[in-house]
Amino acid sequence: MWNGKMKAVTFSYDDGVIQDGRLVDMFNRYGLKCTFNLNSGIQSKANFWYDRMGTKVEHMNVRGLKELYVGHEIAAHTLTHPLLEELDDETIYNEIWQDKCILEDRFGQNIVGMAYPYGTYNDSIIKIARECGIKYARTVEYTEDFILPDEPLKLAATCHHKNTRLMELADKFIGLEPKQPAMFYVWGHSYEFDTYDNWDMMEEFCKKISGRDDIFYGTNAEVLLGVEKV
Repeated sequence: MWNGKMKAVTFSYDDGVIQDGRLVDMFNRYGLKCTFNLNSGIQSKANFWYDRMGTKVEHMNVRGLKELYVGHEIAAHTLTHPLLEELDDETIYNEIWQDKCILEDRFGQNIVGMAYPYGTYNDSIIKIARECGIKYARTVEYTEDFILPDEPLKLAATCHHKNTRLMELADKFIGLEPKQPAMFYVWGHSYEFDTYDNWDMMEEFCKKISGRDDIFYGTNAEVLLGVEKV
């Protein structure tokens, strides 16, 4: 349980892009908590690209990020966002460990979580992440359910925010009276709200899921590592 509550909601967003500012503001207005997964080696406006819909995906500069993300969790996403399976073990270690160390110095937080770049992983990557002190790591897999992971280093979300069942799942979760702790976990990239012009949808979801006395609202670490299983 979380503070005596059997249900928890948490969010995970990747890459440290400029749209995070608007998303943080939304989360703060509704009392929601998120974990933001950052690549410290490419955290610069000089690093940008265009997605397949033509949206400019632009990382933020470092200055001001600590203040922006106050109240939320920072997690690793590797130093430079490579496809980890293509790297040797020493370079995988370097990508995770350096990112963790830089983020800890930059944000004054103990970094215990990460999101795998592109969501991909294998047993060797999991072993190295554990050696680096990572306690949980998010994939891009999803369950459309509210179960807690048996292996936090193979963490699957409930769904991506673009999932067509998002509101249906929200209603199901709100009405849930679980006998075991239940987690609603949503992930994505904030630039996608510009790409698909669905900020209003996210606002509607936040309004629906927030402010409920029987739900704990926490970061990934608070939800995944703070639960007392019954």
